[in-house]
Amino acid sequence: MSSKQQVLALLEQFKGSHISGEEIARQLQITRAAVWRAIHDLRLSGHAIEASTKIGYRLSESSDVLSEQGIRSAFTDKRYLELPLHFHESIGSTNGEAKRLALEGAPHGTVVVAGRQTEGRGRNGKSFFSPSDSGLYVSVLLRPELDTAMALRVTSGVAVAVCRAIERMCDRRAGIKWVNDILIDSLKVCGILTEGISGFETGRIESLVVGIGVNHTVPPEGFPQELQGIAGALFVDTAPPEASRNRLAASIVEELLAVVDHMGQVDFMEEYRRRSVVVGQRVRVVQGAVAYEAEATGIADDGALVVRLADGSVQSLRSGEISLRPILGSSW
Repeated sequence: MSSKQQVLALLEQFKGSHISGEEIARQLQITRAAVWRAIHDLRLSGHAIEASTKIGYRLSESSDVLSEQGIRSAFTDKRYLELPLHFHESIGSTNGEAKRLALEGAPHGTVVVAGRQTEGRGRNGKSFFSPSDSGLYVSVLLRPELDTAMALRVTSGVAVAVCRAIERMCDRRAGIKWVNDILIDSLKVCGILTEGISGFETGRIESLVVGIGVNHTVPPEGFPQELQGIAGALFVDTAPPEASRNRLAASIVEELLAVVDHMGQVDFMEEYRRRSVVVGQRVRVVQGAVAYEAEATGIADDGALVVRLADGSVQSLRSGEISLRPILGSSW
């Protein structure tokens, strides 16, 4: 770890309080000049660090620059302090990087975090709007003892975990639109993409990469025209210090791994059903080139969406896309 990273980690530990340059140098066993250079570089990176000749340095509680040190300091469960955590200010895709690490043998729980994606992806190869400074992009490598049929349940469990993490940060109710969208006030604030690598002979999942993209605040330039009325954010403007992106990232990882550790159970599916904004609604289902209308009647324990068609028949959907938008020219 560089001197800059060490100093930031210590400032994060004392966030909101002062610590003298002398004490920083003593604890890190570096020179006062090295401390000054680290502070200078951290300020250039956007960290809000105050300085006083009498009482030392203070990292402002309102500082919300994403960093590995900031995320680690925000963990409330100390079991996660030593998780392999890879931070990037900007990256093509956090899922792509997590899959690369998986092929290199990275362990269960490896985390990749970025403040910006240049090649963010959603389901079915769609691009995912990933601006800097206002978004948070987290991918977690999982190596669960599950067969491929359980992959949909993992996505359902992650959706519940993300809702819990969001509600730890803000006093807003988060709902789930099957299968991987998190909504607040009918606007999408988060998308989840689960990608798996399975053994051909065993049919079991060797690894899963779960990608989570959250709109933390509204981008300064606003959302693109095509996302107007569709995308939203946890906070319209600046988030309070207790809801920084570092703390949100730590909360997501903690909640996600806690759910995954009990994936063999189905208790969380009851919460998934309670949070569903789909059950009881008319939906438009799109599966490849086929599209049709149906009524969403429930969520199965494996995460499948149960729908009733116009002819009264019932189907369980394990793939496809649905829309809750009004359907013109309906003959339902």
